[in-house]
Amino acid sequence: MVAATSNDVPGIDADCGGACACATCHVVVGEEWLDHLKPAAANELDMLEFTAVEGTDRSRLSCQITVTEELDGLTVHIPEAQ
Repeated sequence: MVAATSNDVPGIDADCGGACACATCHVVVGEEWLDHLKPAAANELDMLEFTAVEGTDRSRLSCQITVTEELDGLTVHIPEAQ
């Protein structure tokens, strides 16, 4: 989320500033990357219920993805509506 907002990526509003409280940084993670991410915590799963478009099993809040070397090359897609 920080990388997206720092680079003006359209569709990542991050209204709550990364507090996992708004779901405006919803992304869909590339399937090949799911096993590289920590599982979503309960509060993230709760917030994913409030996304503007219906989520998928690959939906995550980008504010909850910590970028590490292991995630170099991570692909995510931003839903058409946020």
